[in-house]
Amino acid sequence: MNPIGKAPRIGVFGGAFDPPHNAHVALAEAALAQLDLAELHVIPTGQAWHKSRALTPKEDRLAMTRLAFGGLKGTVVIDGREVLRDGPTYTLDTLHELQQEQPGAQLVLIMGADQASALPTWHGWQAILATAIVSVAYRALSTGDTARFDPKMLPGLPVGARFEALELPAMDTSATDIRRRAALGENISSLVPPAVARYIDQHHLYRPA
Repeated sequence: MNPIGKAPRIGVFGGAFDPPHNAHVALAEAALAQLDLAELHVIPTGQAWHKSRALTPKEDRLAMTRLAFGGLKGTVVIDGREVLRDGPTYTLDTLHELQQEQPGAQLVLIMGADQASALPTWHGWQAILATAIVSVAYRALSTGDTARFDPKMLPGLPVGARFEALELPAMDTSATDIRRRAALGENISSLVPPAVARYIDQHHLYRPA
């Protein structure tokens, strides 16, 4: 609960969610537990300008996102604005829309350390840092892991950019591996929420044409 007079914090967690998996859900749960959010918007990517492969149809990814995150405790908004948007999907546009809808709120953009390291490749990345706090999710370090992301290493980091840490348990799960396993007919039920596993099976997703 936000104290009276304090700007509500709105979490923004985007991704292809192709498919949404258990590590995604764990990140959302950690954000709700650690970041003092009034709301968490989970936003499937629309037309991903930065991905070379074609994404699974947006209707399927939005449906799986609802199945994966809809039952979390806390105020979670499954936000389909990007899949409904024409043209490339830019995070900056989404942040500006949320800012206009909730002008008194503080936006908190949630991402993994690998995404944070690649921020300078994002469209309008410096404007993103002027618009939102960036919450960087760190998985628990294991043997062989490199040092944690340090925002000071970003070239051209704007003055006043704000970063927060979000701590996660170690989880070795990737959507790429899940798609590969599904294409081979392997059991993925331990890697994705049960409802998502059923959806993938019922709609024959990720299987060879």
